[in-house]
Parts: sequence; C-alpha cells; structure tokens
Amino acid sequence: MSIETIGIIGGGVMGSGIGQALAVGGAQVTIRDVNDEMIAKSRATIVEGRYGLNRGVERGKTTQEEADAALSRLSWTTDVADLAGVDLIIEAVPEELDLKKKVFAELDEAVKPEAIFASNTSGLAISDINKGVSEARRPRFVGMHFFSPAPVMQLVEIVHAPETAEETIAAIEDLCSRAGKASVRVKDAPGRYGFIANRIYFAAVREAQKVLEEGIASPEDINKAMVYGFKWPIGPLAMIEGATKGWQ
Repeated sequence: MSIETIGIIGGGVMGSGIGQALAVGGAQVTIRDVNDEMIAKSRATIVEGRYGLNRGVERGKTTQEEADAALSRLSWTTDVADLAGVDLIIEAVPEELDLKKKVFAELDEAVKPEAIFASNTSGLAISDINKGVSEARRPRFVGMHFFSPAPVMQLVEIVHAPETAEETIAAIEDLCSRAGKASVRVKDAPGRYGFIANRIYFAAVREAQKVLEEGIASPEDINKAMVYGFKWPIGPLAMIEGATKGWQ
C-alpha cells in the first residue's frame, strides 16, 4: 500500500510540524482542527514559524518553488468528513488516553475502512489507544512518533502492537523514507511510558534537573554543557521548553 493522502488530527506544535514534513515529502495533507482560529495559527506556524517554509528558504535549505509546492499540498478543515477518503490518519491531540480513544472512535466511523490509523503519542501504549477502534481496524493501527520539531528532526518511532499487520508497518516505513525520515521499529510496551529515545532521554533530563536543584549549575550552563560536550543540538532543559511551548 502506498500512502499518498494524509489527514492529521490537531494542528498544534506537533500536528503542524508533521503536516509540513509530509507535505515537503510529496504527500497531500489535510490538517483538521476545531475552529478557524486554530487553523490560522497552524498555517502561520507552517509558513512563518522558526522551522517553517519561509525560514527554510531564508536559510537555503529549500527553494521558494519547493516551499510553494509543499504549501499547495496542504489544506485545512474543521470537518472530519473531509478526511473520509485519506490513506492515513495521524492523531496529534494532547497526550490523554481517553481523549485519543474518543478521537479514534469518531474517526473509525468516518474514514474509509482500509485507511491506516496512527497515533503520534510519545509514550502511551498503542494496544491501549487502539481500543478506541473496531477489531477490524486494529491490524491497520500503529504508533508513529515524530520528534520535535518535526520538520527538521529525522527520527520516527514506528510502534507496533501485537495486532498491527506487517503490511501496515511497511507502508509507514515507505512513507517515512519518502519524507526523508529515518524510522525504527519498536514493540509496544504497555505499563511503561516512552519508547526508545524518550526513555533514554528522560533519564538524562532527570539528572539535569537534579544538577539544577543542587545548585551545581544554571539552566543555561547545563544546556551548554550537553551541546558543546556531547554535540547535542539543544540542551535537555531547553528541549523540554521547546517541545511543550513551541519553537519560536
């Protein structure tokens, strides 16, 4: 199965970034959010944000023609019915299990049966989230965890529950490759939060917070130490702020 059309639920920091990344990669993307104000904010993030299309042109990462083409592949809607025919749905709503299950239950009724459903959860069990859809959909249900900011971070963790079909995983791997992303396969691990990268990263963040609490160094110097000592692109404390509040 080749994924060509994608619907994204939620146009916040992650949803907008994912939409931008996949549109740059050649897919037709529709972002659904709850009202016109949120849609306008999503579009502004993609076009004018720190990692948006305009900044990519300014930094020489892409041409104006490529940016315009990516934007032409993006659309926005408040109506779930507009996503009925897409090949893939990616959910990027807040990290609340019951909310995600509710969203997917609504989508299960509205979107074509053969579509793949993916959650961008950063750590909730896929075998818990997929309880929101019918058993018939669960072989086509997978985790697709992008890292923030999605337009520039290359990794996608593909998280498969026991019910997830191999052809589903392969279709997501193909999409990631076409979008210039590196993907890794991760077995679902109910009872633990985080997959590969976040479980390791959270351990580093806990230690950075201890260093701060003990008064050993300032937040700025903790971040600087990891950037210059270990070649991290951003420090552990700064990463938390950017991922939660947005990249300005």
